[in-house]
Amino acid sequence: MKYGIVIRYEFDTSWLRLSREERNQKEDLFQKEIVGPFVDQLSVRHFDAEAFSTSYSDFLFVETDDLKSYYYFIEKLRDSEFIAHGWVHLRDISIGLQDGYKEYENDNS
Repeated sequence: MKYGIVIRYEFDTSWLRLSREERNQKEDLFQKEIVGPFVDQLSVRHFDAEAFSTSYSDFLFVETDDLKSYYYFIEKLRDSEFIAHGWVHLRDISIGLQDGYKEYENDNS
């Protein structure tokens, strides 16, 4: 089964005080050290949302069929400097199954 996960978060003003060069370096670190170990199990895409929401500034859209890898990805994120330095505040996580009703119908027919 394919899961779709939306992780809504907000960048803190302490993040915005970093130079764009520093933020770009941290983004490279995020891709390499946090997303990198799971590249074969997860698809992770970033979306800006600050122009469309006041409760979060960005969100990640994660797709996977391996919830264990997703869970480990979140643990790695929570252990990262992004959370430790207060640069990122997780606001909400939503999860759903791609065509879950079809899976149900196939299993119960």
